[in-house]
Order: sequence, then C-alpha cells, then structure tokens
Amino acid sequence: MIEDMDFESRIVSPEFASFEDDAEITLRPKTFSEYIGQDKVKDNLSIYIEAAKKRKECLDHVLLYGPPGLGKTTLAGIIAREMGVNIRVTSGPAIEKQGDLVAILTALNEGDVLFIDEIHRLSRNVEEILYPAMEDFSLDIILGKGPSARSIRLDVPHFTLVGATTRSGQLTAPLRDRFGVLLRLDLYTPEQLGQIVSRSAGILGIPIDNDGALEIASRSRGTPRIANRLLKRVRDIAQIQFDGRITEQVAREALARFEIDELGLDDFDRRMLKTIITNYGGGPVGLETLSAAVGEEAVTIEDVYEPYLMQIGFLARTPRGRCVTPACYEHLGIKPMGQQSFDGV
Repeated sequence: MIEDMDFESRIVSPEFASFEDDAEITLRPKTFSEYIGQDKVKDNLSIYIEAAKKRKECLDHVLLYGPPGLGKTTLAGIIAREMGVNIRVTSGPAIEKQGDLVAILTALNEGDVLFIDEIHRLSRNVEEILYPAMEDFSLDIILGKGPSARSIRLDVPHFTLVGATTRSGQLTAPLRDRFGVLLRLDLYTPEQLGQIVSRSAGILGIPIDNDGALEIASRSRGTPRIANRLLKRVRDIAQIQFDGRITEQVAREALARFEIDELGLDDFDRRMLKTIITNYGGGPVGLETLSAAVGEEAVTIEDVYEPYLMQIGFLARTPRGRCVTPACYEHLGIKPMGQQSFDGV
C-alpha cells in the first residue's frame, strides 16, 4: 500500500501551494502581450474588453474553467488592468455566509472586477444572493425572522464577476447561465511552456538556454505553474552542482534527481499505475477501491492525478472503473498480464 502523502508537496502538483505566493505573483504576466498561450481566449477577451470600454460599460461576467495552474487568476488580473479598474480576489470556500458576500459586493467601486476562485464551492445560500447581484446589480436582503421579517433591496455598484473553476460540471445551471462569457483554458504545448520558462528565467535572473527551457517544459505536464516550480528547483541544482547555467543536460540530471521522467510523471504517478497493474490486473478498479489502495482521497485522485494521466493516454475511465492502457504498460516497461509475472513490480 502506498503511504499517504500531501499532494501539495508534489513538485508536479498543478495546485497552488501557499509557500509560492510571493514568487508566483512576481512571475505572473500583467498584460495580454506578456501572457503566453491560450491565444483564442486572449483574442476573444481582448475584443470583449475593447467593446465594453467603447460603450463605457462593465465587461460581462466571465467564467474561466479548466485544469488548475493554467492562469485563470492571472487572466482575472489582466482583465481588471485592461479595463482600468480594481480587482477584489476571494474564493468560494472563503465566503461562508450571505453576510460575507454582501460585505464584499457593497465595498466594490463602480466597474470593479470581483474574482471568485473555486466558484463551484459556493454554498447554495450564498449563491442565491449572487443571482440578483449579477443580473440587476442589487441585493435582496431579509431583515428579521418570522412574521415580522421584511425584505429590502440594496443597490450595488455595477461590477464584473470573474469566476474560476476546475470543475465546471459542478456549477449549478442558474449560476452558469448568468455568465455572458464562458472560456475554457487548455493545457499548454511544450513549445509554449518553453517560452514561459525562458520568460520566468529572465525575471528571476537565471541563465538558461533554449534546450534547457524546453527540457523543463516537456516535463511540466502542460501546466505553467509546474513549469515555474521545476525551473526554480532546477536552478538550485545548477547553482550547487554545476556552473549555474541551465542547459539540457543540467535539466535532465536535475529532474532525474526529482524522479520526474520525460513525460512529467513522478514517483507517485508511477506507483499508482503499478498498483492498478499489480493489484487489479490493469483494471478496471473502482475509484474508492483505488483510493484505499494508494492511501489518497478519491477527490484528489480524480481532480489532481487522473486528468494528466488520461490526457497522455495512460489511464481510462470506464463504467466499471479505472483501467491502464497499453501505452502505460509500454512506458513502465511492463508486459501485459499473461506475458510475464508481476512479482516484484
């Protein structure tokens, strides 16, 4: 059984880690011209923003969805900057009761951007307060209880809500329908990530050549957050064991030390896949069963580990459970069941 581990401690986790706060903000692009990749999203947003500015109106509410670490928070900041307004940042879990949301909305200035990360985790009571605010820029507040209760309507400044979610399917239909702009962010190509690594290296003052940047990019699971994290860890190895410059060879040796292979899989990914092979004959195996076998929460497996393994074709979800694919067997150097014994795998 694989020992329990905190996925935030994984160097290839796409989730935000609290210790990265200052460093990540430093590397975030401030304008569309600095933002690499997601060209269709940028082009559409640029048109919507320019049109809203010409009409002297707020930008319509925007929903950004896609895997974690792709730049949803960064895009929210760029939207506010391009519109020339302030941004208020919060998250779904942080808004615990209706009063919290009322306080946030009434403190906004005209035209401001309100960014709610993990918006799918808003409670239903809070979400219902948000509906009239998004549509009519007003709040319906109930004062008192029982027969003496009365309702008052409170106007709020016109604002743009930018919501971000990694699980768009969990948004309720009434909330999703109130967004006028829905944009999906996709995983990046190695070439795009190579540009991001080179840009980040320049900001951090790290000497790096193109091959070194591409080597880091190719193992970053299509995610800028992971690419920047790997860059900083490779920098440490380059400074202590080499001459400080990151080349292709330096990047390879450093990433081998971190047990990250050429496809970006780490030790946990490989052990989880091998668990499915050795314990369950390659699958199918149910999510809860797999969760118990590897000592990790089912929601973490589903949201953090599986998307990339499925994207590269190593794991498949079927009605009966999870199955590894022939490509996974080949990558791990394991012959399919029936061709060899799995003792010791």
